[in-house]
Amino acid sequence: QVQLVESGGGSVQAGGSLRLSCAASGYTVSSYCMGWFRQAPGREREWVATIYTGGGITYYADSVKGRFTISQDSAKSTLWLQMSSLAPEDTAMYYCAVNDALSTVGCSRARHESAYRYWGQGTQVTVSS
Repeated sequence: QVQLVESGGGSVQAGGSLRLSCAASGYTVSSYCMGWFRQAPGREREWVATIYTGGGITYYADSVKGRFTISQDSAKSTLWLQMSSLAPEDTAMYYCAVNDALSTVGCSRARHESAYRYWGQGTQVTVSS
């Protein structure tokens, strides 16, 4: 069974940086679609970024493009989200998610939470002004 465990959240001042990690285990396929989402209080869960592990292809929401970087380790067991130039509006619970049944094309379109099958428990990011 796929398990995802996020870490690395915390409190930071505006303009600062954080690096989130997602430790993944239980996969039975070699390539899969991994994403980061976030949810602020009272708001819907929002897609942040996606990576297709088969080729390292990445996709970003416009709100984070140029500030956040999604990446994976060579063993594909850890997913990261490097966040820079953080702003108060980035404050949210951040979740990693996986779908191990999507193709490259399917992964490029996986920008809604319904596209993902497995989820971590989340890690809180708080950015103060």
